[in-house]
Amino acid sequence: MSKLPGLVEAVTRLEDAWAGADDATGLSREQLIAVNDAIGVVQRRLEATHADVAARIAYESRTELGSGSLAKEHGYRTAGKLLAATGGISAGDASRLVKVGEATAPRTDLLGAKLPARYELLREALASGALSIAAAGLIIALLDRCRVVAGVGRIGLAEEILAERCAGLGLDDVRKVIARAEAWLDPDGVEPKDEERRAKRSCTIFERDGMVHLNAVLDAETAAPVVTALRGYVTAAFNARMDAPTPDAADADRRTVPMLQADALAMFCAHVLGCESRVPLAGATVIVRLTLDDLRAGSGAATVDGMDHPVNIGAARRMAAAGGIIPWVCGGKSEVLDWGRERRLFTRAQRLALAERDGGCAMCGLPPGMTKAHHIKWWTRDHGPTDLSNGVLLCETCHHRIHDNGWDIRIDGTGVTARVWFIPPAYVDPARTPRTGGRHRFDIAA
Repeated sequence: MSKLPGLVEAVTRLEDAWAGADDATGLSREQLIAVNDAIGVVQRRLEATHADVAARIAYESRTELGSGSLAKEHGYRTAGKLLAATGGISAGDASRLVKVGEATAPRTDLLGAKLPARYELLREALASGALSIAAAGLIIALLDRCRVVAGVGRIGLAEEILAERCAGLGLDDVRKVIARAEAWLDPDGVEPKDEERRAKRSCTIFERDGMVHLNAVLDAETAAPVVTALRGYVTAAFNARMDAPTPDAADADRRTVPMLQADALAMFCAHVLGCESRVPLAGATVIVRLTLDDLRAGSGAATVDGMDHPVNIGAARRMAAAGGIIPWVCGGKSEVLDWGRERRLFTRAQRLALAERDGGCAMCGLPPGMTKAHHIKWWTRDHGPTDLSNGVLLCETCHHRIHDNGWDIRIDGTGVTARVWFIPPAYVDPARTPRTGGRHRFDIAA
């Protein structure tokens, strides 16, 4: 697949979107979005072309060529040094370009016959502008380190899934998908990594300039109750702020999120030392998710709401034995999860089911503790039922975004395995193409 024609096409699209404006201030809102999208495609296709070139430069600069190395002929010790200097990038970025280029470049056998790239599907995704070099680098690193354990067939399936799932995601979200994919490809590797991370946990305290500094580095198992409690306090504080009769009053609560988290930590510690006042946590609960088969076998991995990295089954069992932590075992009996018009508010069991389906805010991905269950068809206006098929977890910001900006929500399927889709208004996307929401954006299907 030739990448340069695709790059020329992308640049032409960018020029058309710019439409003769002198600078960005002369662009309409629609043009700003079109130009921004076109810039992304140009950047990703340019990176893909650069990776191809970088891999070839590295080949022409291999050690066995000695003084005939391309890099040395141009005054550089290595291909990485040449790429970093000519591209104005770091040595790490240059190394990533070479690795991605080598993994996605066409190959030849000993007789010179052409072979497909080691990761042909990633090559196609890069060439089309669907993936960035940074995202491809993360995927390739994962596939390489799991290749022996998972086997060629499973690696090929993982490449196909990741190339599709990671297209259009930001790099932070790609890392979430990668974390889940690694637990799927190498479930037996989760426990050793968990133990390694747990051995690195620390909390240091020192005082400087009249301020006490806390620096905590925590593994997922240790951090889960800490993160959940802090987020629960912050959510409760924001809810109270919104419900205040005079939110703009001089004495209104204007604490920032870091301030609220600091106050929460102090309150929790005071409570432990004997404070009798009740701490508001907005119903925050740590939820550990695992399959019944993994629980019985004692192998595999579990996920913790609000945490990106999976934990091993041993850690999940320990967490489930602690107070305030709910183990969500898929495959067991469940409570009645549909109430029709008999109840207006979603029950705790329904919220847990929605958290299992949506993974938090179905639109932006905030943890479940920072969301509320909302009726898709309004209870009063549309006479919508309080059923899972009419419920969705949304944070306050996304809830207002949905209602104020004309987005629609569609649920395909039933129960906790249903899929959530967000349908943009016509002024955002004239075709109103549905966008995947909820947990399905990050989960890897086995």
